[in-house]
Amino acid sequence: MGWFSYFCPLKFETMNKIRAAIVGYGNVGRFALEALEAAPDFEVAGIVRRNANKTIELSPYEVVSDIRDLKDVDVAILACPTRSCPEYAKQILPLGINTVDSFDIHTSIVDYRRELMPINKETKTVSVIAAGWDPGSDSIVRTLMQSLAPKGLSYTNFGPGMSMGHSVCVRSKKGVKNALSVTIPLGEGIHRRMVYVELEDGATLEQVTNDIKADPYFANDETHVFAVDSVDAVRDMGHGVNLVRKGVSGKTQNQRMEFNMSINNPALTGQVLVNVARATMRLQPGCYTMVEIPVIDMLPGDREELIGHLV
Repeated sequence: MGWFSYFCPLKFETMNKIRAAIVGYGNVGRFALEALEAAPDFEVAGIVRRNANKTIELSPYEVVSDIRDLKDVDVAILACPTRSCPEYAKQILPLGINTVDSFDIHTSIVDYRRELMPINKETKTVSVIAAGWDPGSDSIVRTLMQSLAPKGLSYTNFGPGMSMGHSVCVRSKKGVKNALSVTIPLGEGIHRRMVYVELEDGATLEQVTNDIKADPYFANDETHVFAVDSVDAVRDMGHGVNLVRKGVSGKTQNQRMEFNMSINNPALTGQVLVNVARATMRLQPGCYTMVEIPVIDMLPGDREELIGHLV
């Protein structure tokens, strides 16, 4: 089935702005709001957060504790912790609202997609899951590289930089007041996790370390945990990736390609979520990952004009 079979001309032609709600207002939620404000084809339907009190920065918008209190929402951007994404999606999709999220547990993505697919079909909605930069935009680059050299090996080297998903995971552990997880690339897709924690009174570094290392987020990587007085003193939201593919095109050996990126982690995640929120309005009902979506559908504007500019 080709890319164009997923395209919905009727929705693409509409001139109405897409109304997006942000569910959760942490680091990713804040940057998703900035991306929505900068997008020519979106308007902010509102912000959903546990504490519905408005801050100064949110004063122009509706702030509610339940998405059902917002009007005419087309798509919900789930800017919540990874492990909360399935729960929120299953609550929101029956309302006829599309969802997008940055679910980042790589080994669970296929199962999560299978969970949501029948709900999307029944409710005639669209979900895009695992839509950050990795998984997400890096997944698209890996797919392209593999298509160019079908036989060979790919390596994804993260960092050095802050991993949001890993940091959130550590903060959920008993005895942890605050935490930062930094990813250090060792080469050939192997990584070291450097975890910095502020401990609550009575907590021991030994027990916290054991809990962290037992979590699936950390179980497959070399992990070191350190107690610090202030996580804020060592926090840096920068991150990056180096993708390398070396393989064979046809019967020609030694084809090598490389992609490098250095980014503000939550800012790029927020932008990607807005991009795929746009794409949900152009897809048939179902649950998608980013490698299944035409890249052009993540951009605002007329398709033919974009083709003329980009191709």
